[in-house]
Amino acid sequence: MPYYQTWEEFARAAEKLYLTDPMKVRVVLKYRHCDGNLCMKVTDDAVCLQYKTDQAQDVKKIEKLHGKLMRLMVSKETHSGSMETD
Repeated sequence: MPYYQTWEEFARAAEKLYLTDPMKVRVVLKYRHCDGNLCMKVTDDAVCLQYKTDQAQDVKKIEKLHGKLMRLMVSKETHSGSMETD
């Protein structure tokens, strides 16, 4: 389970993974205070995508993607469109 090096690659891959099968995808956020690392993992049990950062400016990006994924997960309409990522 390697970590993605760039945020843009990870966000695109996470969006694509979610849109392929929304009922199987899980999102996990983990913060380790002792290391100062924030890790985001998106998985459907077959594919596992991970992104780790210790930069404060990346926290907003992670929060924004996480919010978009959560809104898609709780919406009742079909997910035929794609999300926008910054």
